[in-house]
Amino acid sequence: MVPKIVFLERDSVRAPFSRPAAAHTWVDYPDTTPAQIVARLQDAQVAVINKLRLDEAVLAQLPSLRMIALAATGSDNVDLAACRARGVVVSNVRGYAVTSVPEHVIGLMLALSRNLVAYQQAVQAGRWPGARHFCFLDYPIRDLRCATLALVGQGSLGEGVARLAEAFGMRVLWSERPGAGTVRPGRVAFDEILRRADVLSLHCPLTDDTRGMIDGAVLQAMKPTAFLINTARGALVDEAALAEALRSGEIAGAAIDVLSQEPPPPDHPLLAPDIPNLIVTPHVAWASAEAMQEMAVQVVANVEAFLAGAPTNRLA
Repeated sequence: MVPKIVFLERDSVRAPFSRPAAAHTWVDYPDTTPAQIVARLQDAQVAVINKLRLDEAVLAQLPSLRMIALAATGSDNVDLAACRARGVVVSNVRGYAVTSVPEHVIGLMLALSRNLVAYQQAVQAGRWPGARHFCFLDYPIRDLRCATLALVGQGSLGEGVARLAEAFGMRVLWSERPGAGTVRPGRVAFDEILRRADVLSLHCPLTDDTRGMIDGAVLQAMKPTAFLINTARGALVDEAALAEALRSGEIAGAAIDVLSQEPPPPDHPLLAPDIPNLIVTPHVAWASAEAMQEMAVQVVANVEAFLAGAPTNRLA
């Protein structure tokens, strides 16, 4: 039987995909709603997905499915235990955004520390022509040099951010997991990290242990001059608590590329117009043209490896 490959979210990756060398049929859907998943995968052996959720209830209705090829690194949208129990291979892509995400993080740090958004908005509002001097200095500007960057998560993305930060002259600290009983060599206890960090940047996966790890108590423990950056997963942060921490000045600012629900509802707590010193980008840290092309290459390579009987980048 010629295997059928179905890409349920083709428009989520704006890069060309080659086709596996082995005999197959390939079907693209620009977008898919949760209600359409089962019908579209009914006779598919391979599903290519990005953010759609495939849980036990969905998998139980797909007896032909043998592989899930993630067009992403994170796998919190797939029930890996159910896949293992059913013999469904799950493969992800890795390292494709090792340039794109770190550059985005540094860009967010610069935007916060130099108040770029506030100054741009002021210029657009016509305030510069009315200034008494050649410039106006209504918003504080800080250098990254000598600032302390604390990183939570020491994977390839965290390492990439560290290299760029060190080039700016920042001091880099690696955080131990919150609540850890011991501190590994080269790490700093999470409670101490909160006291020392000028910038806290998240690069860890979303798990039961990390969900909501940045809560109100954590935000209160940070310096009032500190910035929070999250380009990992939105649910790592208690978003309502962050909104209130910014309103009350508990921390100086935040830059968020991910939210707990995407796309977010209009009344999402971090989309409120009255939150000061907050930058929200729509989950695009990963999405440079170069990164998307590398992702496409890896997805096809993972599918080819599975069809050849030697799956790669396996999570299940």
